Amino acid sequence: MIIEQIYTGCLAQGAYYIESNGEVAIIDPLREVQDYIDRAKKNKAKIRYIFETHFHADFVSGHLTLAEKTGGTIVFGPNAKTKFDSHIATDGEVFKVGDLSIITLHTPGHTMESTTYLLKDKNGKDIAIFTGDTLFLGDVGRPDLAQKSNMSQEDLAATLFDSLRNKIMPLADDVLVYPAHGAGSACGKNLSKETVGTLGDQKLHNYALRKDMSKEEFIEEVTQGLLPPPAYFPLNVALNKEGYKSIDEVIKTSAKALSVSDFELVANETDAVIIDVRHQFEFVKGYIPQSIFIGLGGTFAPWVGALIKDIHQPILLVVPDHMEKETITRLSRVGFDNVLGYLNGGFEAWKTSGKEIDTLPSVSAEFLAEQIHKEAIVFDVRKPGEYEAEHIENVPSTPLDFLNDHISEFPTNKDFYVHCAGGYRSVIAASILKARGYSKVIDVAGGYGAIKKTTIKRTQATTCSNSK
Repeated sequence: MIIEQIYTGCLAQGAYYIESNGEVAIIDPLREVQDYIDRAKKNKAKIRYIFETHFHADFVSGHLTLAEKTGGTIVFGPNAKTKFDSHIATDGEVFKVGDLSIITLHTPGHTMESTTYLLKDKNGKDIAIFTGDTLFLGDVGRPDLAQKSNMSQEDLAATLFDSLRNKIMPLADDVLVYPAHGAGSACGKNLSKETVGTLGDQKLHNYALRKDMSKEEFIEEVTQGLLPPPAYFPLNVALNKEGYKSIDEVIKTSAKALSVSDFELVANETDAVIIDVRHQFEFVKGYIPQSIFIGLGGTFAPWVGALIKDIHQPILLVVPDHMEKETITRLSRVGFDNVLGYLNGGFEAWKTSGKEIDTLPSVSAEFLAEQIHKEAIVFDVRKPGEYEAEHIENVPSTPLDFLNDHISEFPTNKDFYVHCAGGYRSVIAASILKARGYSKVIDVAGGYGAIKKTTIKRTQATTCSNSK
């Protein structure tokens, strides 16, 4: 028996490879599927099933491509409706994979088709559960991503409570929990950095599995503090339900090397967004005017989804040498397939050609400390939870995720500073603001991590949440 978690850090997503006696099951595959095929081929095994725990909102799954390339059967849980060939399992249905059994446990609540897959060994012992977004380590799936006219988020939370109590919590404490996501995913609020755990540990430490918790308490705690989901989520759900282009085709059509003149022509003749994926240290020193920074070194794809929003938006890329395929692949993971090409030779080619360039002012935390005493205007673009834990005194929270909601707060005629935790998100924010005409924006290098080492007065949270 082989169980492998294939974790993709930039998406905080876990896919699973299960093998027994020459047969393989894949759970929640990424859109690029060759790795799964290669693993099976190396072991002389056949991919028999492709299990989906639900219709994913935060990434485009690889079920269609994997089924086309291997002949494996796509399996969804009860209530799922697809526009392609798939097997819609019944609650309790058993699937054989070599000597192993995989049992469908319908666990609605995060979405109404959400399903947990229980893995049993050849002796019938419960080994693991693959919980999708129903149960995370430290949290449970948010109940506001599948709302319908007849179901509020409170209705879905109540359904999730029943699923957890009736289907998952009765299982033995030594059963392994393999979730679809870890810390950094927008599909939950309080996900652990760990990606594998035991059910017993979750019963002890996961706030949502408290023994003495009433349904009313669960609904209140699970729905409390939910931020609006990223705008691209429903678009990814539609792709996962209805189908999408092969990633091979996407790479083939998108990986077009454009000369400086062709790049400029396309940029002028279309409404393409120019995304520069270099490191922020390189970007601030020089970039193509009106381009925005979203670096590959961070959680690139989710930030593209959160900030660009429309997966059909035309995109032009400025990438480091030989990183065009990687960049296009990461964009395709969240459904952004409309890349028109990339600048051949990268930013250096643009600079060498004599074209106009822009720069982004960036200062140290020590410099900011001096300016604070002169009533400098500062904005904090970290997430609300980071801000609430600790922030610079009298500095407002303007989270990058919701920059549009605060756009009128940024001055147009005075210098102002933006900071995040470490310097990645603040450069994203500053590049967007600069592209929109806020020419007085200044980045704070090193972010709050550097600010904490200065004499700048800070406000810390005086209370902390309960068992969360």
